[in-house]
Amino acid sequence: MSEATENPQRLKVIVADDQAAVREPLAAMLGMSEDIEIVAAAADGTEVLTAAAATSVDVVLMDLRMPVMDGIEATRRLSEEHPQVAVVVLTTFADDESILSALSAGARGYLTKNAGRQDILRAIRAAAAGQSVLDREVQGRLLATARTRPPAAGQALPPDLTPREREVLTLIGQGLPNRAIAEKLFISEATVKSHINNLFTKAAIRDRADAVRRAIAAGLA
Repeated sequence: MSEATENPQRLKVIVADDQAAVREPLAAMLGMSEDIEIVAAAADGTEVLTAAAATSVDVVLMDLRMPVMDGIEATRRLSEEHPQVAVVVLTTFADDESILSALSAGARGYLTKNAGRQDILRAIRAAAAGQSVLDREVQGRLLATARTRPPAAGQALPPDLTPREREVLTLIGQGLPNRAIAEKLFISEATVKSHINNLFTKAAIRDRADAVRRAIAAGLA
């Protein structure tokens, strides 16, 4: 028996893409990692939801343009019906509408199909840990969009954020994981998590992807 089969800590992943020529090799490639178990491969959003209801799932690697139900709607439905399941978008599209729609629907990560295997694995692991990973092109598009659009009503940061909480939000907006934030601020990861919990509560931030958007909109990233 392989080490991957014996590892009880493997992340359970659904790969969703309407093209079998993409979906099947991607599932096979990711399944070679000892901490990843591919529990389903889906050709559209309805198959994603069916699989998520039938088995334990940690992360869905989600294409956006799919028939029957697209990735945006599937992400929104997952967020409502299975909030414990994290979504990482993997798509050829990096336009403003696609990025903002996916993140607003609840996606924790957003990669283009230029991403390599290690980038995808890192995004899956980060999403499972409640963190957000956006590739550089996506981060740049969000930053450009935030600079040209005023923050939505109710999205201004509350005045009672402490300087440290603002620092943490700034670093989240730059895409840093908790460990890197801890190292940069010379504090423990536990302290970083405490600051994140506090600022998420104060600012009504839903998740890490939402924190990235809010940081950019506030001019912190």
